[in-house]
Order: sequence, then structure tokens, then C-alpha cells
Amino acid sequence: MWESSVEPGAVRRVACVGAGVIGGGWVAHFLARGFEVSAWDPAPDAEARLRRLVDTAWPTLTELGLAAGASRDRLTVTATLAEAVADAHFVQESAPEDLALKADLLARIDAAAPVGVVVGSSTSGYRMTDMQAAAAHPERLVVGHPFNPPYLLPLVEVVGGERTAAGAVRWAGEFYTRAGKTVIVMDREVPGFIANRLQEALWREALHMIDAGEATVDQIETAVIAGPGLRWPFQGPCTTFHLAGGEGGMAHALDHFGVDYPWTRLDAPELTDDLRTTLIEGIGETTGHRSTTELVTERDRKVIAVLRAVRGES
Repeated sequence: MWESSVEPGAVRRVACVGAGVIGGGWVAHFLARGFEVSAWDPAPDAEARLRRLVDTAWPTLTELGLAAGASRDRLTVTATLAEAVADAHFVQESAPEDLALKADLLARIDAAAPVGVVVGSSTSGYRMTDMQAAAAHPERLVVGHPFNPPYLLPLVEVVGGERTAAGAVRWAGEFYTRAGKTVIVMDREVPGFIANRLQEALWREALHMIDAGEATVDQIETAVIAGPGLRWPFQGPCTTFHLAGGEGGMAHALDHFGVDYPWTRLDAPELTDDLRTTLIEGIGETTGHRSTTELVTERDRKVIAVLRAVRGES
């Protein structure tokens, strides 16, 4: 049975393996949250690039608010992987998106890191089941997928593989939350996770329209920025559809509009009774069962705030 060697709230030292755009963003985030950070990357100019990235991000992090003890001086760049993870309470791997490379690197981290330390991978789409195959202790390996840049965007998607201990997944979710992240602990593995799959659907439809001469790049950008993008900072597609149903909410919207629109090139699932019930119950939990009037008022107030921010108004 897997057991952690340190509680999520007691973590003081974090190791970041891989110091590119994502790994460097993690370094900046952890430093800003007051952790000691050791970093390793095999590139010969890795330290110089990493410190430039942290310096560039620091004014933004300062504006967001630094944790007690936050300092760029708490960063150590090591000569070897083993040195980086030797005393770590948590390890974040952020190597390039290559399955064989990640599987090998995670096995090496697993062999070098202290027993009971959770190791998170920043993979954008690989299943942990596939990445943990060569590790001696796969039970402590989890996906901790951030959004770029990790020091600014709060989302982290957490999920284990078939050989990951449930306790390690729970530990990682709690640690990332304590480290200032907005965490989704996924119920099961799916390639690309949640947010990337949603992004890809929009990206794929945009490519179809551009390729068919149905819209220009500029029209696509304007359609998102001046349309649904203004709502997305605070309301996702489910709440948007819920409000499209007026006072009848999600149930009325599903009965009136269905789910199989004729426009998109993506196939919709069948609107079964189970799917309908799941959507209706889910939106109630998401919105706290607030009334349509309350939700619309909140939406409008926040859209105004977003519009003013985009326009540079105070």
C-alpha cells in the first residue's frame, strides 16, 4: 500500500525536472508560493533561460500577490537529476511531449526521488498508464496537467494511471490546491484530459471553416473575443446552455434545442434519458440551484467587468 512521506500542507521543497516554457512556469509559480525549488534540465543553457523566465514572470506574480517567504533566491539549479530530487517533498516533471522520453524520465525520477514522494507529470495528453510502465513505483506517479503559463493560469487537471494509488491522486489534488491552483481531480483517464479536448474541438472547427473559405482568421478571432469568450472567464458551455433555456433552464433548453446541431462538423452523442438527467442535475450543482434571474444578473455584471478590462478602462 502506498503512503506519502509528507502531508500536502507540509511541503517545503519542490523539484522541477525540465525547465522549458512549462517547467520554467512551474518554477516561477512555486517560488511565488514560497517554496524552495530545485530545478534540472539537460540543456546547456537551461539555467540562464530559466532565470530569465522567472525574472520576466516575477512582476506579474508580484502584482498577483506573493506568498510569505517568496523569493527568486530560493531557486537552485542542479547539475544532475539526482541532485534536484534528492530532498524534494514533491516532483513536477515537464519534459517535451514524447512518450518514450517521458516514460524513461519518470522511471529515472522514481528511482532517484525519496520513497513516498508524489511525482506529477505536466503531460498535455498522454495517459499516465502509458507513462508509468517502466517505473518501479508507479503507484506514486500522477498527471498534473497545467495550462500555459503555469504561473498565471490556475487550472491543473489531476488523474492517475491504472497502477497509481488512489491516495497519491488525492494527495496531489490537495497539494496543488494548497499551492494556489484550481484543481480538477478527474474520475478517469482520457487522452488530452478535459480542457485540451474542449480547446481542440473549437480549434478543429475553426480550421474547417478557414480551410473551406467560410471564415477568415480575423473573423474567427473576433467571433470568439467579442462573443462567447467574454462569458468564458466565469461561465462555461453548460451554464450558457442552461441560461439559453430561460426560466425553464437546462431541461427546457435540451427539450427545445436538443444536442445535435446541424452546423458543427463534430458528431453529437444521442440525447438519452441518462444524459439529459446528468446535465440537469449537474447544472443544478454547478450553479448552486440559483435562479435564472440571479445567474443572468451575475453574468451581466461580470461581462461588463471583462469588457472594461479588455478596453483598458479602470
